[in-house]
Amino acid sequence: MPREQGRKVVASNRKARHDYAIIETYEAGMVLTGTEVKSLRAGRASLVDAFGHENNGEMFLHGMHIPEYTQGTWTNHEPRRVRKLLLNRAEIQKMQGKLRDDGVTLVPLSVFFDNGYAKVELGLAKGKKAYDKRQDLAKRDAQKEIDKAMGRRGKGMA
Repeated sequence: MPREQGRKVVASNRKARHDYAIIETYEAGMVLTGTEVKSLRAGRASLVDAFGHENNGEMFLHGMHIPEYTQGTWTNHEPRRVRKLLLNRAEIQKMQGKLRDDGVTLVPLSVFFDNGYAKVELGLAKGKKAYDKRQDLAKRDAQKEIDKAMGRRGKGMA
């Protein structure tokens, strides 16, 4: 069977981009069991309440929910188990230095398959205040209005 090509997004954490200001992003592999991969290929995963954590020089993903595989037997996995992340040592050390800063956390942004390998996009993030969120919404609404007006103008309507 030919190898899967391209990038297929399984789950994305849209709320994370709303609640946090993303400083830097990383791409990491995950250590998964067979039934977890099958469940991900079926498009079933949730990143709500998930976060990254460093322990003894290794990075782990806590709280990610991958439901049990329906056709799985006694070999099925635990849905919210801690999963090890596969990163270069230099990336881990760089993350550790930034995670020591006050208010910075490691948040998963999306889970996807890249050429057949399950990966997670992680973001070093700092929490936004309520007024920052309102400013972002106002900017997005203003940009929509500009795009709408430019679209009408291009069609000769205004």
